[in-house]
Amino acid sequence: MKAYPYRRVDWRPGAVLKIPSAQARIAVVTTAGFSLPDQPAFDASIRGGDCSYRVIPAGTDLASLRISHTSDAFDIAGITVDKNLALPLDRLRELVRDGVVGSRSPCHFSFMGSIPAPGRLIAKTAPEVARMLAEDAADAVLLTPV
Repeated sequence: MKAYPYRRVDWRPGAVLKIPSAQARIAVVTTAGFSLPDQPAFDASIRGGDCSYRVIPAGTDLASLRISHTSDAFDIAGITVDKNLALPLDRLRELVRDGVVGSRSPCHFSFMGSIPAPGRLIAKTAPEVARMLAEDAADAVLLTPV
């Protein structure tokens, strides 16, 4: 990992949640490579990594999700047993029920986690997802990287 050419990104000033979490609409973005049965699996043959995404509706039965994460460095055993580890939609539903969070975004997103050349992700697909999150009026996003 010491030789991996990580990109440096300055996140400052970052984002600040300007409303109490009990009023906030929360979305989840995961890098677990999840897809619904009617969506294409992530493509491991794309040079530099598959930077596409899959829209996961809030009411999705997590048991129906397929995992197509391709990194040899990621053991999918845990998320195979409990997909909430990487896409905690059931936990988010409970937080809404308990009044900790205001509401769930209607859509959540899954990316492939192993993208060694993220240029297309940064230039194209991440801004697309950011626009959709804004259209869904998401106040905050829980990122669950794997």
